[in-house]
Amino acid sequence: MKLRSLLKGAMLVTVSALLIAVVALLGLIAFVYYNSNGGRDWNTPMEELSDALVWDGTAYTFAGDALLEEGRWAMLLSQEGQVVWSFRKPEDVPEQYTVSDVASFTRWYLSDYPVQSWVREDGLLVVGSPKGSIWKHDIAMNTEALLQTPIWFLAFFLLALGSVLGLAWLAVGRWFRQDQQVRDAARSNWINGVSHDIRTPLSVVMGYAAQLEEAPDLTPEHRRQASAIRTQSQVIRDLVNDLNLTMRLDCEMQALRKEPIQPAVFLRQAAADFLNGGMGAGFDFEMDLPETPLPEIEADPFLLRRAVNNLLTNCVRHNAPGCSICLGARAAGKELILWIEGGTAAGKLQPDSSRPLESDGGAAHGTGLRLVAQIAAAHGGKAEFHSGTPYRCELRLPAKG
Repeated sequence: MKLRSLLKGAMLVTVSALLIAVVALLGLIAFVYYNSNGGRDWNTPMEELSDALVWDGTAYTFAGDALLEEGRWAMLLSQEGQVVWSFRKPEDVPEQYTVSDVASFTRWYLSDYPVQSWVREDGLLVVGSPKGSIWKHDIAMNTEALLQTPIWFLAFFLLALGSVLGLAWLAVGRWFRQDQQVRDAARSNWINGVSHDIRTPLSVVMGYAAQLEEAPDLTPEHRRQASAIRTQSQVIRDLVNDLNLTMRLDCEMQALRKEPIQPAVFLRQAAADFLNGGMGAGFDFEMDLPETPLPEIEADPFLLRRAVNNLLTNCVRHNAPGCSICLGARAAGKELILWIEGGTAAGKLQPDSSRPLESDGGAAHGTGLRLVAQIAAAHGGKAEFHSGTPYRCELRLPAKG
């Protein structure tokens, strides 16, 4: 859900940025077109103005009044630089020009008037605009650089767009992380509160059940019932603890206190604690460790012991008496594999067939196996669950060296 929301937000920002870029680009194109086309003053085609000026053998006639807006003027210079015809020519514009004068104003200004020129057979047609209305600048550029200009503009545009999208992605990601932290904190507080409220009455139930179980005046049937109450209360306590730890691992609130661990020593101690805690009658237990030393691992002993204990408890809880439980380890390349198998003495699994085990451990067996997978992932490894004959779980953890 978090990833989906993040992708939706990022997609919205991306589409918004692209829309802004498209609108800006269309606006730039519209601006250039509006100010450089459509017959506006400076860009009135000089060829049309020249065609509108005709020599009838005795005088010039001009039919291009409509092409020149108010404030614009025109004149025709002869080959000798003399003004032979003019239309609205300002008084401060000279009547005679030298070659150097012509060369100057065709590039720059004529008496501060921005002008354009057009070469005709009978002279040079000059069209001027009001002072200060047009900015002229001489630009010279290497052809290769000119050809590269669109590429540079495109590259800068893409860079700017990428920067905007990157910043937007970071902003959206930070917003979603903050929102997730708020939800995680609320969930954590709720689970902690519920767990605290459950522990107190559960302790009372377990205490009275233990007293009743040991009472000498109880019938065997009542003693069995008291034992069942105490056992199931312990199951509830374990589930509450698993729920708390699962939540903390989900929210990355459980700090790992890693230390070097010798697998063989660790597994023997975990097996002894499990057996001393009361494995249950009718179950056979064995260990399968290689004779060669196993590679050392870096792990949190509390969490790893919790994972192994959950798997052993799961074998007892979901198999009938007569089941054989085996705990072992082996090295495989750069990994250490801790494995647990559960089945009958004949080697067949006796699980609760109505609650099949899924490969990710998150199936109907509750939080126990899911917690095992989380602990393995927190150590940079993974847990593999195999339903079959027999049931098997493997914890693949990175080995040192």
